[in-house]
Formats: sequence, structure tokens, C-alpha cells
Amino acid sequence: MKILKAIKSFFIGIWKFFDKIIIFPITKLIYRITSKFSNSGKKFENWLSSTNTLLFISLILAVATFILIDQKKLVFKDNNAKVLKNQELKVLYNEEAYVVEGLPETVDVTLIGSKTDLYIADQSSTHEVTVDLTGLKPGTHKVNINYSQNVGNIDYMVNPSSVTVIIYQKVSKTMTLDMDLINQDKLDKRLTIDDVKYDTDKVVIKGAEHRLNEVTSVKALLDIDNIPEQKSGNITVKDVPLKAYNAKGDVVDVEIVPAKIDVNLSISSPSKEVPIKVIPEGNVTFGKSISSINQSATKVTVYGDTEKLKDITSIPVTVDVTDLKDTKEYKLELKKPVGVRSLSINNITVKITLDNEDNKDFNHINIESRNLAEGLVVQGVDANSTQVTVTVKGVKSVISSIQAADINAYIDLNGYKEGEYEVPVNVEGMDVRASYTSKTQKVKIKIIKG
Repeated sequence: MKILKAIKSFFIGIWKFFDKIIIFPITKLIYRITSKFSNSGKKFENWLSSTNTLLFISLILAVATFILIDQKKLVFKDNNAKVLKNQELKVLYNEEAYVVEGLPETVDVTLIGSKTDLYIADQSSTHEVTVDLTGLKPGTHKVNINYSQNVGNIDYMVNPSSVTVIIYQKVSKTMTLDMDLINQDKLDKRLTIDDVKYDTDKVVIKGAEHRLNEVTSVKALLDIDNIPEQKSGNITVKDVPLKAYNAKGDVVDVEIVPAKIDVNLSISSPSKEVPIKVIPEGNVTFGKSISSINQSATKVTVYGDTEKLKDITSIPVTVDVTDLKDTKEYKLELKKPVGVRSLSINNITVKITLDNEDNKDFNHINIESRNLAEGLVVQGVDANSTQVTVTVKGVKSVISSIQAADINAYIDLNGYKEGEYEVPVNVEGMDVRASYTSKTQKVKIKIIKG
């Protein structure tokens, strides 16, 4: 019913329009004419006054008006303009034989016409911007850019309307393919890419000869973000793009065959579980020693390069106990050694408890040498230069469990050459809750060739 009412209203509107604009003015005009010629014959008056006559005259005038408007003899509105920005340029030429330089990627097209025609032209899927290079040989040419569409009443202007292009003969060259991993920092820290394989290590680049001469490398750019699933095993990444580069690392615009390749990755997760070694630094308050060190975690799994992991036996973490007077809890961050990319835990909580200090002397601790240059031998000048007495301080329960074998006295001979020297003695022990001091601070030694 709503549709019927709308149609009825539409036709009533048309009738009122013609009645107001055409029929009423014509009737009024005829009335004036008949008034002027009132003495004329009644037949002419009756003919002009006939409804059919008026309708025919109105119809003729309406058709004439439509024809004039359609043929643009009568202009009621000015033309409008619409700019189509960044229209893709279609180039017609033999792509297998030639390379073209100098063409813009996009152009702007200004359309001129009525609003209706502009709307139709803008929405049309058949319009395109082309430049025809068919038949042109290598060299420099000035060519026109053309716009085509299926709306006949539209004028247009293309910017730019013409361009100067250089056509080159296309040549080819074989290059060795390299691989670049992009965004490596986005790889799961627990994973390692052990191997990268692809079907071919040779590609063909095509283009103008002067462009090919610029190319120094062709690389497959594997973005870690494009790995479908980061896990251990063999994973294939499809359609990895290839790029050509010059000596400065800039991309060179040449055709690469193939343009993309599939890459197979061998991914592993090397790991190792090691103890966390808490090392107190500094001296607690006088008369006290560390009786216990309690850790929220005693072991950690480290992830990294297989070769680097071999040398890692523990993860040390230091805690400053200088002037510590009573039991205290610390939150300590674990630092990754060189070659380690990730830790299973990043921090621990350490509780240090104090008690009264005691001490004990350990006699006849042999002195060992460290970092002596190859080909040299160290000798003690006398008996006092080969052994020392070490005083161990700590709470009674701790020092009672320490054996002489748990104590190491050593001299660091890094950088020393042949000759006699007096060098400091260093001491370390297995139990970090105790402190170790040599009663002999320095010893005399002699370094000779071995």
C-alpha cells in the first residue's frame, strides 16, 4: 500500500507541475487571445477552448523542451568537476623484451560534467588510465597518457597528460642467493634457529643493463614475525620475498626470478639446568656471621647456544651484606651470562640469617698458581712460599663442617714474566656463609722457563 501511495503521489505531482507551469499559462494566454478576437468565429474559439487541443499543445511543448534540454540547448546548471586522485597507470608494452623508466606509478584525473554523469563515471568499474608503448623501440620517447570510461558526456584532463620515458632492452644475469633474518629479537628467547634451507641458491635478475650492474647481492628476507608457529622442529615459511641490493645496501628495482621462495627452518631449544649460587659481598656487623642462606629457588634452566651452555656450571647472584645486623630478606635479579638468551626464572628471594661469629685455623693449605703464561714454571723461594695458614670465620655450625679440602689458596700470575716477585695470596672456600683469610698476605716466588 505504501508503494501504491508513493506512485500515486508521484503522478499527481507531475500533473500539478504541468498544470502550473504549462497548462494554466497556456489557458490564460488563449483566453487573452480570444478576448482580443471576440468577434471571430465561434468555431475557432471552440477549437482553442477544447481540452484535447490544450493537452496536445502542452504535450508538444513538453517534448520540445525535453529535446532542447537533452541536446544541451538549454542549460539550467553549470558543469561540475571531480578529481580522481592517485589513479593506477596501466602500461602497454612487451614486458619480456623491454624495461621502461620514467613512468609515474599513479596520475590524477579531473572529470568535468554534470553531477549525475560524474557520479556514474566515478562508480564505474570500466574506467582506466593507460599509456600505450606498443611498437616503440629502445630509446627516449614522449608519450601521452589516456583516460577511458563508458560515460559519453564526460570531459577529462590527466595530470600529467604526457611523460618522457626511456625504453631499455631487457637483459638477465644469474646471482647467488643469500638469506637475511629480520626481527630476530622477536624469536622466542628459548629457541635457536640451527639451520636454514631453501630449494635453490641461484636466482636470475632481469632489467636494464645499467641496473643489473648496480646489484651486488640478492637476499631472501625472512621475517621472524611470519613464522607460523614458534616451536622446536622443522618449520616451512612460504612465499619469502627476494630483494636486490647495491653496495650501499639500497634496494635496486629489478625483476627477480623467482620473486619468492619457500624456506625450511630447523629450530631447537638448547637448555641446561644449573644451580643458583648466592654470593654474599661485604662484611656483616662485627661479631656476627651468616648462619644460613635460604633461597626461594636453588636451580634455574638456562637457554642459549649449545656451545656456550657447555661452559656454564652455575648462575651466580651477589647480595650486599655490608654491616648487616640482623636477619634480612632480599629480592635478587638473576643476570644472564654471555651466550644465554633466556632463564626459566628471572629473580629469587634470599633470606640471610645471622648468628654469633666463631673462627678456626686451617694449616698447610697448598698455594696453587693461576693464569701463568704457557712455557713458564713458578717456584716458591722458600717453604713459606708454598703453603699458608687460613683463618675461617663463621658461625660454629658452619665452620665445623668445613674441611681443608674445601679451601683453595692461590696466586694470580696473569701478565707475569720470568723473574722473582712478591705476590698477594687469595683464598676462597666452598661454603659462602664463611669468610676466608690467609695469615700470610704475600709470598715470594720465582718464574722460570719450563
